[in-house]
Amino acid sequence: MDKAVVACRNEFNTVRTGRASTALLDRINVDYYGTKTPLRQLANVSAPEPRLLVVTPYDKSAIKDIEHAILESELGLNPSNDGNIIRLAIPELTEERRREIVKIVRGMAENGRVAVRNIRRQVLNDLKDLKKESIISEDELHWAEDELQKITDEHTQKIDEILERKEEEILEV
Repeated sequence: MDKAVVACRNEFNTVRTGRASTALLDRINVDYYGTKTPLRQLANVSAPEPRLLVVTPYDKSAIKDIEHAILESELGLNPSNDGNIIRLAIPELTEERRREIVKIVRGMAENGRVAVRNIRRQVLNDLKDLKKESIISEDELHWAEDELQKITDEHTQKIDEILERKEEEILEV
C-alpha cells in the first residue's frame, strides 16, 4: 500500500502546474539511435527560474531528438535550443486549463485508491484462505480484517492529502 501511495505521488509530480518542475519531464522518452531512452539518461534537467526548465544534453548530437520528443509529448511546451541547451518556458495556465488538470489529477488519485483497495482485497482473500485451512481462528480473522481496514483507510487518507496539496498548487495563480 505504501508503494501505491508513492506511485501516486510520483504520478502527481509529472503533472504540469504552471511552475517549473524537473519532474515534469520524467515521462519523456527520446528515440536515441533507435532505442527509446528516458530523457533523464540523456540530459541534465534543471529549473533555474520559476517558469523555466533547462535541458542540457550529455551528447550534443541528441539535441534534435530530445527537442522532437518534448514537442510530441502532451505537455504543450515549445522548446528552443541554441545548439548546446534546450530552454522550455512554462506558460501561465488559464483557469479553464487548471480545472482540466485538476480533473486529471483527481483521476490519478482515484487510480491510487483503487490500487490500495485491490491490495486490501488480495490480503482479505489470503486471510480467508488461512481461515479455511484452520491456521487462524474466526476471532483472529475478524481482528485482522479490522486492522486491514484501518491500514487501508490510512493509505487512502494519505492519497487524499497529497491530492489536496496538488489541487492547491494547480489552482494557485
